[in-house]
Amino acid sequence: MFEKLAVMEQKYEEISARLSEPETVSDNKLYTKLMRDYKNMTPIIEKYRQYKTAENSYNEAKELLDEGCLDKDFREMAQSELEEAKSDMDTCTQELKVLLLPKDPNDDKNVIIEIRGGAGGEEASLFANSLYRMYTMYAEARGWKQEILSANPTELGGFKEISFSITGAGAYSRLKYESGVHRVQRVPETESQGRIHTSTVTVAVLAEADEVELEINPTDLKIDYFRASGAGGQHINKTESAVRITYLPTNVVVECQDERSQHKNKDKAMKILRSRVYEAMQQEQDAKIASERKMQVGTGDRSERIRTYNYPQGRLTDHRIGLTIYRLEDILNGNLDEVFDALATADQAAKLANQEA
Repeated sequence: MFEKLAVMEQKYEEISARLSEPETVSDNKLYTKLMRDYKNMTPIIEKYRQYKTAENSYNEAKELLDEGCLDKDFREMAQSELEEAKSDMDTCTQELKVLLLPKDPNDDKNVIIEIRGGAGGEEASLFANSLYRMYTMYAEARGWKQEILSANPTELGGFKEISFSITGAGAYSRLKYESGVHRVQRVPETESQGRIHTSTVTVAVLAEADEVELEINPTDLKIDYFRASGAGGQHINKTESAVRITYLPTNVVVECQDERSQHKNKDKAMKILRSRVYEAMQQEQDAKIASERKMQVGTGDRSERIRTYNYPQGRLTDHRIGLTIYRLEDILNGNLDEVFDALATADQAAKLANQEA
């Protein structure tokens, strides 16, 4: 590991020098690439240099102790420095192992989140809206932007399904653990006997794929235009502004009718379609190299039950890592960092264990 880090440090210094050269500054594409590499390497190199500083302190203290001609007080001080330096070296080593774990190539991407009501009828639809609110409040707190791409609302204020994008640095890295079945236990507003009902909602988190990463052949698409249904006024219902796109190779279908403009609906539908096809391609790759690439915290499968929200107890339980938090209202208001941090830590620990096995 340390040989690799020494080579990386040399490369880091070379990039640092190149970034100040006039020919690099004048080439925007090259400058952007080098700056991105430099930024990604910086936390690793800083930690490696901390390790080397601790190692030097350790060697100096050990050399003094090995000489054997120290008085008692000086020897105790050298021994203390030796132990402190050794502890710092061990800490840096563990942190470097985490920093050197292969980075998920999607971590810096924007996301598309799809939420669908499952078992429980209208109660499931209402909870789908609660989850939509939770994720968008989290996004707003981080300064990220969100946009509804497609929605199928119910009369009582829920969603049978809703798809929306979240745009911001590192959005996928934080939200990627949310795919799966979310279970809610609470007394519905329509329940007259006060009985607790259990409902489920399915969440899928897709890394947003751009046209450069995934080129879709237009001949693989079947595009239908039709009149939108539901609320929206005469304009929506009288023109064929709604769009249905079918990706023929895998029969993936996306509909969008939220906008008055046919063009805008088509753009939104293509954004969802591209991300679904990208996800399917990734799942196929993961199946081939599961031990290396598959997410360690749960399977990432949208059919896996991952979490329970128990309203009477004010409790959230994440079943993948055995995490229980009694701050349900706070979490539903978008304060999700404690949950996401615990999931990321468990994921890192599992990957480290696999790496060392």
